[in-house]
Amino acid sequence: MPLPLYLLALAVFAMGTSEFMLAGLLPDLASEFDVTVGTAGVLTSAFAIGMIISAPLVAALARNWPTRSSLLGFVLAFAAAHAVGALTTSFPVLFATRVIAALANAGFLSVALAAAATLVPADRKGRALAVLLSGTTLATIAGVPGGSVLGTLFGWRAAFWAVAALCLPAALGILTGIPTVRVTPEVTGGPTLRAELAQLTRLRLALVMLLGALLNAATFAGFTFLAPLVTDTAGLDELWVSAVLVLFGAGSFLGVTVAGRLSDRRPGLVLAVGGPLLLLGWPALAVLADEPVALFALVFVQGALSFALGGTLITRVLYEAAGAPTMAGSYATAALNVGAAVGPLIAGPTLNTAAGNLGPLWASGLLVAVALLIACPLRTAVAARRSAGVLQ
Repeated sequence: MPLPLYLLALAVFAMGTSEFMLAGLLPDLASEFDVTVGTAGVLTSAFAIGMIISAPLVAALARNWPTRSSLLGFVLAFAAAHAVGALTTSFPVLFATRVIAALANAGFLSVALAAAATLVPADRKGRALAVLLSGTTLATIAGVPGGSVLGTLFGWRAAFWAVAALCLPAALGILTGIPTVRVTPEVTGGPTLRAELAQLTRLRLALVMLLGALLNAATFAGFTFLAPLVTDTAGLDELWVSAVLVLFGAGSFLGVTVAGRLSDRRPGLVLAVGGPLLLLGWPALAVLADEPVALFALVFVQGALSFALGGTLITRVLYEAAGAPTMAGSYATAALNVGAAVGPLIAGPTLNTAAGNLGPLWASGLLVAVALLIACPLRTAVAARRSAGVLQ
């Protein structure tokens, strides 16, 4: 695989780290800006909201943009947003930088997915995309805990500076290794933008997007507020937050890997087995959170189940949106980030109830229950299998 592809993956790694790392930094952010942990959690929602707004919009605009200048502009804007965030003493300004970073992230991904395929021969495009997207998975395993460690040792601003610094090698790689090309889908025989947008009126596509949003809302409701669960409920040292995030990331890697082998051929099996287990896991974690061993084990399991189900539903979104080849990824991104935005907004207020730090876990369980109640009577449509390259 060419070096520029790995540098693009490095940028994806930095962006994935930024999206998830706040879970380990919320207590410090809340203390620094004199807000509650629940209020600090809206920074996660800010990033997700930016992705929701920009993913379809930027994907539509980027159909005709020059590749190299687009990628360079997006990655530098992302780095600049983190530099401003690291310097600010204003919570509203920090909130704004999260939205701007999300806009840049969505734009970068929409262009990078297409650019990656142009860097390799036609028969190696799948491998190229796997290398690019591995940045996100690695972010959950190494980047997020690493950000948490930096925040613990040197303050949360160090984590923001580190993310900005990771973007610089990627920017250099874009300048030296990415060709400047502009491809208009209509010219190459692809569907028009209007035809791709019309896919959103299909009920099956809307259904799997809704379920993907609900599952991701459940994931972010619990994941965003793991730090106070570790330090307050379990009574562990702050450095253990990083260990818990590593376990969640390792679980997510396992879940994505397993689901990747089954989601094409046996999506119904993943949903039928994983759904009920995920539903049971969040209340179990709430009940056993004060026991460190149980906390570690269940965080790993919930990470695996959450990403296995989420990955399977994203696969269904891409299949259902097969008639929108340049926009399908943005539909999946928007659905996931609706969940990422809604989850912390639902979970945050529960911290001020009698449930305290356990409130977000109960909220996660409730969101999974709602998803299963919707999916069960419509399971045939949700788990439709691909046959001969066409979704049946």
